[in-house]
Amino acid sequence: MAPWRGRFRFPLYLRLWLAVVVAVVLLTLAFGYLWRATAQQAPAREVIIRNEAGDVIGRVSQRAAWVPGQGLEFQVTMRDGSTQFVQLPPRQRRVGEGPSVRPWVRGSDTLLWILGITALAVAIGAYPIVRRLTLRLDALRRGVERWGEGDLSARVDEEGSDELAFVAQRFNHAAERLETLLKSHKSLLANASHELRSPLARIRMGVELLGPEASPAFQEEIRRNIAELDQLIDEILLASRLDARETDVGSFEAVDLTGLAAEECARADAELIPPADGQPVLVEGVVKLLRRAVRNLLENARRYSSGPVRVELAREGDVIALRVRDQGPGVPPAERERIFEPFYRLPGASEQHGGVGLGLALVRSIAQRHHGSVQCEDQDGGGACFVLRVPGVRG
Repeated sequence: MAPWRGRFRFPLYLRLWLAVVVAVVLLTLAFGYLWRATAQQAPAREVIIRNEAGDVIGRVSQRAAWVPGQGLEFQVTMRDGSTQFVQLPPRQRRVGEGPSVRPWVRGSDTLLWILGITALAVAIGAYPIVRRLTLRLDALRRGVERWGEGDLSARVDEEGSDELAFVAQRFNHAAERLETLLKSHKSLLANASHELRSPLARIRMGVELLGPEASPAFQEEIRRNIAELDQLIDEILLASRLDARETDVGSFEAVDLTGLAAEECARADAELIPPADGQPVLVEGVVKLLRRAVRNLLENARRYSSGPVRVELAREGDVIALRVRDQGPGVPPAERERIFEPFYRLPGASEQHGGVGLGLALVRSIAQRHHGSVQCEDQDGGGACFVLRVPGVRG
């Protein structure tokens, strides 16, 4: 499983804080809309204008309009058809009164200003609170991520007495049990493999002492079975060591993959096609592990193909690709992922082909140890094509 680091563009604390801010902003807008709607629906006022004789020369019933800096204003239609504007200026501050109200809190925008300031205060005050609440959740996420990457000793802080602390406690308990089980399992495999060495040596010695009374075919069959059992023990030991990330499997160094592949191709009677530029192909890795991966791919090709086997080296950007092509029956598309599972064999494969079903699984483990990959690809003309990709040495 790929690590989660770098996937969170918006952490949980930031999303919680944004949710609070958005809620306050929406509340501000809703109140502002209601305030303006209420102000626009204020009841109409009647304005009457009389002359010196007391006669009504103009009358109007309407809602007043607010003019900034001037006060309320009414538009009155006179009897002679003319139009007059009547203004009611704001009340002036009297002697002894406190300071007058500021213009920005006067009129229908008052509530908008108050709500805006409240929203800003909530946004500033909510951030540290939300961040503090999610710090422990971030610590739990980092611990689970480390554990998922293979650090089985990773644990998380159990501080607190809430639901998050309970989850942390249960995770630590499960991680400890699983680590204990895996360690006992690996110890059992290592001890069993070690103990099998002695009876294998005795069987091999017994075969040599059988003498001429045993047929050559029988002796060859016994030797083949012993070789397969010996190979199984070696691959189980290597697989158990590769599964444990903390195990030291060798030092990383610059490896000439061209020379290594040439040696293994000569051993397996396979053809090597180096890169077209003729330059050495260098990768950073453990020599014995890379050699084992190339050898397993070649043995797998020889096991299922009686025709020629070809190894190709190519550069794909910063990655080195090693392709092993054979002329065998090939791998069905539905099985191209399962063949890398331990002890899995293709349907119909008989024991006469040899192998114990760990070769390709080891190749995948070795590739992952080198931050690379291995897969089975299509090949024109039939057969199988296995591609091992590992990062090259940047130079």
